[in-house]
Amino acid sequence: MDPIVEVVALVLGFVGWVMVGVALPNRYWRTSTVDGNVITTSTIYENLWMSCATDSTGVHNCREFPSLLALSGYIQASRALMIMSIVLGSFALVAALIGIQCSKAGGENYVLKGRIAGAAGVMFILQGICTLVSVSWYAFNITQDFFNPLFVGTKYEIGEGLYIGWCSAVLAIAGGACLTCSFQPFQAPLPYQSRGTAYSGAARSAAASTYGRNAYV
Repeated sequence: MDPIVEVVALVLGFVGWVMVGVALPNRYWRTSTVDGNVITTSTIYENLWMSCATDSTGVHNCREFPSLLALSGYIQASRALMIMSIVLGSFALVAALIGIQCSKAGGENYVLKGRIAGAAGVMFILQGICTLVSVSWYAFNITQDFFNPLFVGTKYEIGEGLYIGWCSAVLAIAGGACLTCSFQPFQAPLPYQSRGTAYSGAARSAAASTYGRNAYV
């Protein structure tokens, strides 16, 4: 595997993992603005953990969701997928640092290091898939309620937290694909052999024993 490809894959996976950590606590997964006059205009925004509201004067209040079981199923699933994404990314980073060829960790067992690097790539891809499913499922419910003419509740729009999640998923999948597609068991370099003809001792003795004899005897 090309060491440059390994480093690029590691950087992409690391940035994707960091962006998952940024997207998860971000408060703006969905937003809704209630227009009125200068004083009554307010903005409501939510994420997986809490609901917040702010008005035009800058005063804002947040409250955490009181019950996990009372939440919608897609919110519970999105929570689980995002947490799983962070866990998979953590294991993938450790495995990538051990498995890449330019790392001294793991000794000189190149075959084992290659397998660890391939496993890291798979975990990066799984991280991206978990993030992608979580934010896409959440966004699907937002758009479904927004375009439903019979929906009487608050209609939200897609917030910046989902866009961060999508970017994270793309980076993680790209980094994992670089590691996985370029994976091959590393082979230890062969010892250097000088050019020229190698003569064995038996061949030399045979040549010496026949020297000076008649070839037709």
